[in-house]
Amino acid sequence: MAPTNVNLWRSVDWLTISIYLILVILGWFSVCGASYNYGDFDFFSFDSRAGKQLVWIGCSLCLGFVLLMLEDKLYDMFSYILYIGMMFLLLITPFLAEDTKGSYSWLKFGPISLQPAEFAKFATALALAKFMSSYSFNIEKTKHFAAVVAIILLPMFLIIMQRETGSALVYLAFFFMLYREGMPGSILFVGICAVVYFVVGIKFSTEMLADGATVLGDFAVLSLIIILSSILVKVYCNKTSVFLYVLFGGSLITGLALLVSNYYPFDVAIVQYVICAILVFYLIFLSLRDRMKNYFYIALFAIGSVGFSYSASYLFENVLEDHQQIRIKVVLGMEEDLTGAGYNVNQSKIAIGSGGMFGKGFLNGTQTKLKYVPEQDTDFIFCTVGEEQGFIGSAAVMLLFTILILRLIVLSERQYSRFARVYGYSVLSIFLFHMFINIGMVIGLTPVIGIPLPFFSYGGSSLWGFTILLFVFLRMDAARKRN
Repeated sequence: MAPTNVNLWRSVDWLTISIYLILVILGWFSVCGASYNYGDFDFFSFDSRAGKQLVWIGCSLCLGFVLLMLEDKLYDMFSYILYIGMMFLLLITPFLAEDTKGSYSWLKFGPISLQPAEFAKFATALALAKFMSSYSFNIEKTKHFAAVVAIILLPMFLIIMQRETGSALVYLAFFFMLYREGMPGSILFVGICAVVYFVVGIKFSTEMLADGATVLGDFAVLSLIIILSSILVKVYCNKTSVFLYVLFGGSLITGLALLVSNYYPFDVAIVQYVICAILVFYLIFLSLRDRMKNYFYIALFAIGSVGFSYSASYLFENVLEDHQQIRIKVVLGMEEDLTGAGYNVNQSKIAIGSGGMFGKGFLNGTQTKLKYVPEQDTDFIFCTVGEEQGFIGSAAVMLLFTILILRLIVLSERQYSRFARVYGYSVLSIFLFHMFINIGMVIGLTPVIGIPLPFFSYGGSSLWGFTILLFVFLRMDAARKRN
């Protein structure tokens, strides 16, 4: 422990704890509003959702107190043990869990159900912090970067086995932390490109160009690959002549192919594939001739981009389940499906819109009271905030989350140890991902992947998981000067 309890309580960041308490209290009132039935004001009954949430909140406060009282070095000492233990628990969960809405991710202990995936986040964050704080660690070394990626991907794979794709995607948030710790910006750029390829390719996969033989999605993605490859040559190789050859040469050939296709219809994407192949061989030749590795890396980028664009289409059509495909199509505007996959989002937007500027008031929301919004006290609880508190209340909640994120950045940057800094950025990355995706899916900006809003969504697993993430870091921060 700290030298004295007095010193500990003086060192703890009370501003962050205050924000935490405010969010938890607002979350409880939101659960009350979302689960309220007309005439039933017994919010403290353990038979009601609000009453049960109070129990989770009380346990979370006790849990936070215990985490603050523990010696901060314990988190460093037992990082790998906690990670291995949680991975084992994730591994056996599908064999022990019952079918819950198509997933096998909940373990039942009598009347209590817990989701191990929520607790694996802090164990993964600790393992990353432990590994990345070792003396010899260098993120630019391939073997070290590969090990870090493996630490992140292992829980994702195990959670996907439980048929919880949404919870697995949360672990991608750790890559934001890696960027802060020195991961090359090129990797982040590749990730963004992959998202753009996927969205553009799927969005326009059913639309054809004027020739009637070329799929617009394939044409757009391959055009992007040629353009981006030429820009990378300009930026990383500083060769204007090569940049012009690639950009204008590829554009000219593509333009001629489009012109001919209007008279003699054929798939222009075939010509673009040939252009990409020529581009790759040309860049490899320049790499060998000028002994410049950047040409080779750009060639790999082009190869990977083409491979990803093809595999993304195959994955979407043959691997994703029908309901997952429909959710993505609804977000991309390819389908409406207001009675199926788009029903939740449509009702959620109606509820938020009906709140207006100042809201209808606590317990006065009609959309939520009449249960038009499914999962309105868990994944879609933000619609209750929008309907009852309006734009002002929604903005206030988002402001509180923003202050929490900014405060976590400040706390992370003031750490003296890399272990605490890495863990701190892991925590804020998880919170940022949950906030952005959850609110985004409620208002129809992101696909519905079923992840909770921190401190608001009903349930003990998510509340305990977020509490552990936050208070472990607050304990590290309280001991930063000694460390």
